[in-house]
Amino acid sequence: MSVTWSGRPIERSATTYVAGHRGLVGSAIWRRLEGEGFTSLVGRTSSELDLREREAVFDFFAQTRPRYVVLAAAKVGGILANSTHPVEFLSDNLRIQTNVMDAALAQGVERLLFLGSSCIYPRDAEQPIREDSLLTGHLEPTNDAYAIAKIAGILGVQAVRKQHGLPWISAMPTNLYGPGDNFSPTGSHVLPALIRRYDEAREAGVGSVTNWGSGSPRREFLHVDDMARACLHLLDHYDGERQVNVGTGKDATIEEIAAMVAEAVGYVGATEWDTSKPDGTPRKLLDVATLRNSGWEARIGLREGIASTVEWYREHAGELREAG
Repeated sequence: MSVTWSGRPIERSATTYVAGHRGLVGSAIWRRLEGEGFTSLVGRTSSELDLREREAVFDFFAQTRPRYVVLAAAKVGGILANSTHPVEFLSDNLRIQTNVMDAALAQGVERLLFLGSSCIYPRDAEQPIREDSLLTGHLEPTNDAYAIAKIAGILGVQAVRKQHGLPWISAMPTNLYGPGDNFSPTGSHVLPALIRRYDEAREAGVGSVTNWGSGSPRREFLHVDDMARACLHLLDHYDGERQVNVGTGKDATIEEIAAMVAEAVGYVGATEWDTSKPDGTPRKLLDVATLRNSGWEARIGLREGIASTVEWYREHAGELREAG
């Protein structure tokens, strides 16, 4: 089943399946592919196709026979969701990944891009985190179940490359944000949670906002539209066994990010920190040299990206996801 990668951009007319095309990352990738002239995009909502159901996934692949696959579907959430539901984060993600990859392999899918998360790296990895830091130390315990599932996905891609010679690849994004994010009070990641919290505080006229932790951890954030650009760039230009880090190469403290959010929403009250709540990993900054050396860099600055995300949040307040 070996397929030699041509080294040329992927065919815009070929059937391309985006798994998770309604999610934060998948919807951005869909928009990017449409904008770049892809004419045969395929997507299914979770109600139309439950990727945890193996037989249904195999039937779908047999019917659609995609040439390319972007595996952006996953069960995701913040510290609270990961800490409270590790069984679901492990089981659901393992089943989604295994079913999609096995079905793609059965159909001889030529190029598959698996999207993981920077939480795959050890909690205390040397900063900035290089791709070769994988499996060199202990994971952050607040999201280790999700991380293990994503590591299994990377190894799945590597196994297909080794055993079947298919040019499948993996990308590990840093923290993502932007239009289509989950702004629910219990299921969101830190940046959309901050946007909702500060905007609601502004509307209510309350004098202070309380955030989890100390505000001292440093985080790197990448706008999802930049992530989508990176995904197509990798599909067009990259072929390698090792996962590729995707980020900006710059970070900021949660306290600094909270201040940017407060400014963007127009909140003028005080910010307090609940240090009884967990901080998570002290710092997480990716080394993005591999991606930069391939000719790609992020374009959307954090302050600009937060402002546009606040605008999107307000425009779509009536239709936001409320589930965790």
